[in-house]
Amino acid sequence: MKAAVFRAPGEPLTIEDIAIDKPRAHEILIRTLASGVCHSDLHIMGGKAPFPLPVVLGHEAAGVVEAVGEDVRRVKVGDHVVTCVSAFCGHCEDCLSGHMAICKEARADRPRKDRQRLERLGDAPKLNQFFGLSAFAEQMLVHESTCVSIRKDMPMDRAALIGCAVTTGVGAVIHTARIEAGSTVAVIGCGGVGLSAINGAVIAGAGRVIAVDRVASKLKLATLMGATDVVDSSACDPVEAVVELTRGGVHYAFEAIGLKTTVEQAFRMLRRGGTAVMVGMPPVGTKLEVDSFELMFDRKLQGCIMGSNRFPIDMPRFIDFYLQGRLKLDTLISRRLALEDINSAFDELKTGAIARSVIEFAV
Repeated sequence: MKAAVFRAPGEPLTIEDIAIDKPRAHEILIRTLASGVCHSDLHIMGGKAPFPLPVVLGHEAAGVVEAVGEDVRRVKVGDHVVTCVSAFCGHCEDCLSGHMAICKEARADRPRKDRQRLERLGDAPKLNQFFGLSAFAEQMLVHESTCVSIRKDMPMDRAALIGCAVTTGVGAVIHTARIEAGSTVAVIGCGGVGLSAINGAVIAGAGRVIAVDRVASKLKLATLMGATDVVDSSACDPVEAVVELTRGGVHYAFEAIGLKTTVEQAFRMLRRGGTAVMVGMPPVGTKLEVDSFELMFDRKLQGCIMGSNRFPIDMPRFIDFYLQGRLKLDTLISRRLALEDINSAFDELKTGAIARSVIEFAV
């Protein structure tokens, strides 16, 4: 099968023919139909997050089940599925208390001593799988705890976005922060995740949603997603602007970029008693600074992994939201392209001018 292989930081992905194993116990072979191009993949390519190389990246995907191994109970051949990086075991304390996204017991990858699911052809077969998925390929071989079956009337290019951007952004609002109806919300960064957070805040009943970004086209998208106000951070101090708009700060601020400066700005946008949620992924080792006096007035700075999701429950519900017209996935997709054009999608992602590109695979 064809896959986009990443070999070293600073190098483009190469389209190669690679081998994929057959499913073993609890494993599922999926024909990939669509895969979103995400900043998390770009972090690996830029060396901001360490990962063993070479690797097939990609984690935001949807496809059709082609084969299943022994003991698979959650899906069957022919099912349409969406994948997720936050695998879960289903029996540890975190899973049983509803915190599946932070499960430490799940094993999405095969043991290192076993034959790996993906192999390069030729003399150097070693090839790593990205968090048990590797969606920039015509097929994925995954553990059953990394995907969920969805209804078949859902368009697959939009379903793919639910696998990361939507689950992360909407989940940060409804699960991590648990915002109250009528509350004021600021979202810093209007890419795929930030736009999803805006959409989620609207669905959750926020009284005012302020979008913050430096790119005019993305602020326009934010208004289409339901933002009531926009702040062009290239033309003003965004903290001062948000505090002035809300006469004292917001109840909730969501940082969806992954930068030290913007995380700290999110905290400074809060009113007393407010909560700032770091949704983006700063480079490993980044240290954050907050004013202890401001923290003392019941303000909170909180982390968030994959929207604190319960993805087997959340993703089918999000799909219902889309088909009801409440989740605006069409607005998120800026471009559709073939696997051979994947490097141009990453070039565009670096500019910050688009929301989401989606790789579509031939059926």
